[in-house]
Amino acid sequence: MVIHTQINLYYFWEKRWFFIAMALGAFMLTLPLPDGLSRDGMIVLTMSVVATILFVTEPVPLPTVALLIVVGQILLLGIDSTKVAKSLMTDSVLFIMGSLMLAVAVVKQKLDKRIAWLIVRFTGTKTSRICFGISVVSGLLASFIGEHTVAAMMLPVGMILISLTSDDPKKVRNLAAVLLFSICYGASVAGIGTPSGGARNAIMIGYWKEFFYDPTDPDSARFLIDYLRWMTFAYPMFLLQLPLVTLVLLFTFRPEYRDLSRAVAKLRTQVREEGPMKPGDWVSLVFFIIILWAWIFLSVDIGMGTVAILGACAFLIAGLVKWEDLNSGVNWGVVLLYAAAISLGVEMKITGAATWVAESFLTLLTPIGADQGIGLWVAVSALTTGVTNTMSNGAAVAVLGPIVLNLASAAGESPIVIGFITAVSSAFAYLTVVGTPACTIVYASGYLKTTDFLTVGWRMVIVSVVVMLAAASFYWPLLET
Repeated sequence: MVIHTQINLYYFWEKRWFFIAMALGAFMLTLPLPDGLSRDGMIVLTMSVVATILFVTEPVPLPTVALLIVVGQILLLGIDSTKVAKSLMTDSVLFIMGSLMLAVAVVKQKLDKRIAWLIVRFTGTKTSRICFGISVVSGLLASFIGEHTVAAMMLPVGMILISLTSDDPKKVRNLAAVLLFSICYGASVAGIGTPSGGARNAIMIGYWKEFFYDPTDPDSARFLIDYLRWMTFAYPMFLLQLPLVTLVLLFTFRPEYRDLSRAVAKLRTQVREEGPMKPGDWVSLVFFIIILWAWIFLSVDIGMGTVAILGACAFLIAGLVKWEDLNSGVNWGVVLLYAAAISLGVEMKITGAATWVAESFLTLLTPIGADQGIGLWVAVSALTTGVTNTMSNGAAVAVLGPIVLNLASAAGESPIVIGFITAVSSAFAYLTVVGTPACTIVYASGYLKTTDFLTVGWRMVIVSVVVMLAAASFYWPLLET
């Protein structure tokens, strides 16, 4: 009897945040309706609050939260199940699914040592230059295929250089921090560069189209942000941040070795033993270039999701990857999570909940003069940065997107600028291990401590916010006119 009681208590303690979230949700639904908020709006707002708590605390697997969102729309809002199912499969979700499939296909080629050797051939053996080279390569790759994929692919590159330098982790403590943070931060700042750099970008593009595009209004066509236009806004900002990443890391962590000649010599020997690139490697490279071309020039007509799915089919047809690899390598729960989050975000718009939250937030900002201009930009960035360090950046944009876009309309600000501030700020997950998959992946190496992320993360947040505000003030307005 005592054992069963202990087991039950342990279960409830492990799941305590689930029960707390459910209790809070039930309590919110009993509250009187605030002025200007409909009953359906209150239900959607309650679902968003409960989902956010579950996103942050993870008492249950995150795909479970997605399933609860689906069920909640049917049971609490009374929406037909077929309509809810249709809302789950948008081009943004197809794009996320296809990108994850492409990521598995790229990683399957095992190019880590070749990439490391290619980097040091261009940078030389000086530690600072190698770190910058790793950030550049991580960034360029992550801007197209997603930061978590690049972090997984580049981690062995950093580990090789660290292990070839010294077998004693204590002797390469700072060197490891600089090399590994070069991977995850290089990938993180790059995730804003293109729509395929992260699910958050595709989600924001979908919101712009859903909220502001009207086929009968030619002026609203500016809210159809395609692949190339997104790059025009965000890619220069990413390139500007790359050298700043290296400077911040070298200032924060002083590497024990200023030159890695010994490690590079060992690496050269290992690459020679691997032999030349195989035909499949070259075919994969050609496929990726074609997919990138199609994203840039065809996505407006057929959708970015269609291009990603076609690319995945090409890898399958050519035999470069097996379906078993995709089935086991793609996190299908993530696809479902993004689909449900986007669906809930659309309901926040339809029910007026997003408008109510935006107007309430604006009311709070007015007394401190942050209801427009740079003050509003900083407030939106701070809100997004705080949220994205506690949940995935895609989920953060899915939850905040409808709110900040309605906030932009209420404040008379550009929805495009506010949308980009939100999407870009969701990449500032520098402070915690769980802020982004890239951080989690490099932390898994065993060389980093959780305090290392805070030590360098706040500096990265400041630098990134300054660069973003400069772009919003001087560069983005030129692109809107």
